[in-house]
Amino acid sequence: MHITIGIATRGRPAILAGVLRDLAGQSRAADRILVCHVSADDITDCEAIPGVDFITAPAGLPRQRNRILDAARDSDVVLFLDDDFLCNNAFLAVLESSFQNHPDMVVATGTVIADGANAPGYDLAEGAALLAADPGVADVFAVTEAFNGYGCNMAFRMAAVRAHDIRVDERLPLYAWYEDIDVTRRLGAHGKILRLAGARGVHLGVKAGRVPGLRLGYSQVVNPIYLAIKGSFPWSHAIPSAARHCAKNLLRSAFPEPWADRWGRFRGNMFGLWDVLRGRVTPERILDL
Repeated sequence: MHITIGIATRGRPAILAGVLRDLAGQSRAADRILVCHVSADDITDCEAIPGVDFITAPAGLPRQRNRILDAARDSDVVLFLDDDFLCNNAFLAVLESSFQNHPDMVVATGTVIADGANAPGYDLAEGAALLAADPGVADVFAVTEAFNGYGCNMAFRMAAVRAHDIRVDERLPLYAWYEDIDVTRRLGAHGKILRLAGARGVHLGVKAGRVPGLRLGYSQVVNPIYLAIKGSFPWSHAIPSAARHCAKNLLRSAFPEPWADRWGRFRGNMFGLWDVLRGRVTPERILDL
């Protein structure tokens, strides 16, 4: 089985370098590692790391991930990792075995043992320590069904991608809130989405390179509604998701976390709600905010 790791990156070369070096410790090595960046500054000090191919694309997570899909079209599996995701050493071995043992699985997502996305985040040393302290599971090949793949670590069976011409939606620009839900649920219509107990990792949740709060807040409202209209995200999930983020950002705006622009996010939420009420469900509008 030919496995390609694809990493889209922007503006975090030091973290990327640490992640790439860490991947060398996999018990089952990747057949190819593809890093898609926007400018040369994105990969400073990374090009000397052996076993990595570098490609470019215009800025935006969907564009970069589609570029990886095109470059890895002949692979059996493409594993998308965020540029701040650390894998346990057995990750690829478990992934390969799971794709072999579950021929109906079209999307796999690992088990995130710690997620810095909704917290201050972790540095590379903290992430490595969390992985080292993880006791793991008794059955490393256990799987459970999942609603969607989580974008920080999601693997696609490329035969299904090719057969159904699955692409990441480029109408979801920049950080592309919920692009992972959209693409994995569209792919999941043709098979199973499974979470792998033994493929474990830490999402560092590095804040550098993230979109501003105003834009993120807009996407938190408009993107779920757009996906519900599109049909890849149920209305029963989309409306509660948008409402939950509006309420959370408002309530926390008085005493925001140091790492979160809650007031900016809430303002973006309100801009998004006003556009939705006017029938203007256009995710690309964040580019004008």
